[in-house]
Amino acid sequence: MKLPLSGRALTAGAVAVATLVTGGSAAGAATAPAPAHPAAGATAAAAPDIPIANVKAHLSQLQSIATANGGNRAHGRAGYQASLDYVKAKLDAAGFTTRVQQFTASGRTGYNLIADWPGGDANQVVMAGSHLDSVTSGPGINDNGSGSSAVLETALAVARSDYRPTKHLRFAWWGAEELGLVGSRYYVNSLGSAERAKISGYLNFDMIGSPNPGYFVYDDDPTIEKTFKDYYAGLGIPTEIETEGDGRSDHAPFKNAGVPVGGLFSGADYRKTSAQAAKWGGTVGQPFDRCYHSSCDTTANIDDTALDRNSDAIAYAVWELSQ
Repeated sequence: MKLPLSGRALTAGAVAVATLVTGGSAAGAATAPAPAHPAAGATAAAAPDIPIANVKAHLSQLQSIATANGGNRAHGRAGYQASLDYVKAKLDAAGFTTRVQQFTASGRTGYNLIADWPGGDANQVVMAGSHLDSVTSGPGINDNGSGSSAVLETALAVARSDYRPTKHLRFAWWGAEELGLVGSRYYVNSLGSAERAKISGYLNFDMIGSPNPGYFVYDDDPTIEKTFKDYYAGLGIPTEIETEGDGRSDHAPFKNAGVPVGGLFSGADYRKTSAQAAKWGGTVGQPFDRCYHSSCDTTANIDDTALDRNSDAIAYAVWELSQ
């Protein structure tokens, strides 16, 4: 999640024009063959349980990438490109059609990764996304390896189950979010009004494994909000409206373009109140994530229970909203 405007570096440099179809690296590629998908059946499919071990395995890979590349996965750095290559290889192998969108920010080249699951109504697109970049000061495992890994594992669950939704599914991993939502804004601006109108909902996941977690739901679109609240109500877990990150993550460009948006958040540097600790447990008076934008945002900075619940909630919403 990016810092508020007063606390972050302003984006320098124009966003360049280039959309690349790649395969294997951010510098060039080929799309995977698309499996044939018959029409969706009449019976609604149930969302699968997302294996927390798989999500944590992705986090371990992102940590290893950061460790091998100067301790971060930031925009324009080798760690970001290696992170993108890792995610893209998983999606290509699973049968997604992937493309990498190239832009320039702060004098460095950045990339978005877009993955489409073949089939579904192309005039009704459900998107789920997360930013893949970290800040330069740390590996960014909660912010935002957590969202990136959970969205990746949800996409892989789509492939494993050969899910055939009525609507078209698209997944995205954004670059340069930490510089001011650069990648997601570039993507939205690259779409014509007709293409934007086809997106029936964009779901955003930025920090979902905070070590002193809360359970926050975006309240931007009533249908999407209710979907997440219904899921947590089924677990007997109360939620709160997300306010700390409002307008500070990649849903904002979509919302500003008139696309319905929603998402989940487990908290950043705001401090947990006694009322919140009574609902969710954890430590009163401490930040939801004491390692926010710091070098200690490593694999040790994750609450497994929050990550597991939120990963399952992502799959639930993707399944519910695409049928």
